[in-house]
Amino acid sequence: MAARQHSLSSTIAGLHGDERTVGSPLTAAELVFMRRTRLFGATGTVLMAIGALGAGARPVVQDPTFGVRLLNLPSRIATVSLTMTTTGAVMMALAWLMLGRFTLGKRKMTRSQLDRTLLLWALPLLLAPPMYSKDVYSYLAQSEISLQGNDPYEVGPATGLGLDHVFTLSVPSMWRETPAPYGPLFLWIGRGISQITGENIVEAVLFHRLVVLLGVGMIVWATPRLARRCGVAEVSALWLGAANPLLFMHLVAGIHNEALMLGLMLAGTEFALRGVDAATRLIPRPLARPRDREQWLSWYPVAMLLAGTVLITMSSQVKLPSLLALGFVAMALACRWGGTVRAFFLAGGLLGAVALGVMALIGWASGLGFGWLFTLGTANVVRSWMSPPTLLALGTGQVGILLGLGDHTTAVLALTRAIGVSLIAVIVLWLLFAVLRGRLHPVGGLGVALGATLLLFPVVQPWYVLWAIIPLAAWATRPRFRAAAIVVTLVVGIFGPTANGDRFALFQIALATAASFLILVMLVVLTYRWLPWRPVPPASSARPAASDSKADAYAESP
Repeated sequence: MAARQHSLSSTIAGLHGDERTVGSPLTAAELVFMRRTRLFGATGTVLMAIGALGAGARPVVQDPTFGVRLLNLPSRIATVSLTMTTTGAVMMALAWLMLGRFTLGKRKMTRSQLDRTLLLWALPLLLAPPMYSKDVYSYLAQSEISLQGNDPYEVGPATGLGLDHVFTLSVPSMWRETPAPYGPLFLWIGRGISQITGENIVEAVLFHRLVVLLGVGMIVWATPRLARRCGVAEVSALWLGAANPLLFMHLVAGIHNEALMLGLMLAGTEFALRGVDAATRLIPRPLARPRDREQWLSWYPVAMLLAGTVLITMSSQVKLPSLLALGFVAMALACRWGGTVRAFFLAGGLLGAVALGVMALIGWASGLGFGWLFTLGTANVVRSWMSPPTLLALGTGQVGILLGLGDHTTAVLALTRAIGVSLIAVIVLWLLFAVLRGRLHPVGGLGVALGATLLLFPVVQPWYVLWAIIPLAAWATRPRFRAAAIVVTLVVGIFGPTANGDRFALFQIALATAASFLILVMLVVLTYRWLPWRPVPPASSARPAASDSKADAYAESP
């Protein structure tokens, strides 16, 4: 067993590099630059929040800014509002890039400094209207359908509530007739919110944002612990994962249930791996003497595995892809028990039985059953350019039209999507086997599996990228991976959102883009010496500054 553990550790080091956290404090100049970077990013999120009053996904009715002089102004200058949200988002993304200088180098900012940065950047978005998506209004409608005693897996908002209902009016037209694609746990939570808020859209949206914050809190809690388990610096993993601009744009501002899904999945994975690390036998010794501490501790692996399995299963009852985490935990447990065929079936069977029990319990308690299994393909009506199989089919269909062969896009789309799903299954099975044999860390396997799922999924939305980036941030440390993750984050963050949740004319988008570009160029010029656009010059001493004035003087020196 010791040899297998050593082999597994060596394999992990070879796959993602060996990073050791150096606890050196920031120098005086670095401390000043870090604080300025934090302020620059916070200014960006403030601009996003203000711009959202005119360019966000405001409700059709019950808009609290309607008729209020100052708050209603952004809605009357939509192009200016769009410019503000775009400029603010890019400012925040650039601040995130510069913040990486203080999380990836030899001298890293502390956890408390990074946590304060996360909080400061998130605060302006908490009271802002939803941005980049109107999905939250679908959440409200589907929850209200359940509250009224109808089945949200059978009817859509238009049928279940009526076209004139306050929630239906804010749901995008393409989703008004479609049933809910989300798990029963999420709709159960939404039904509870509807019971509290009634048909008050503003209150319901704020409650859903609280659910998002709960999920983000679990992400922030679990990511550094998983990173420490993989030998990765905590602040490095948090910077790439929890501080990622996509999280602020689409989870906090966009109010997507991916926050709850990822939070439960990552927290469950951490608890379950604690149990795997401590597991030496299947059944602990009986508690003949309850006061015997050793006998109580013998139950610790079972408790951790059970808690982790329950949390992962709960995450799958928000969105199904997170159930992949349970497979990698089961393979890690089987590897711990020797990696035999017997261990494979034993670990998989035990955790699978617990998961099925939790699913059945949630389905029964919520009254929603297993109807969600038949609506998982609801989102496939979207033809997303971010999905390679879908993009390939759309391109092939257009070629056929140009060649005069007719429009066969739908048939080609069914074929490419089926191939993509088949490839996902093959890749996931290979990764599970690698974890079983001790050649791959389960956190790395989970991140790569979710990355493959994301790449080959029939429908990909900008916020889906976080499925892979956050788990991989806790495991992968290769510069190439980080560079790829940064590029994907910036490209998806800038080009992924479509019209910021509202409909804008092409000329408005063009004007806002041009104006934002000019503003950002001016900001770079004005702050070139004030912000760490270039590497911070080395200091003669690594000790922190005695005062900010002294640090400022050093930072401003040529």
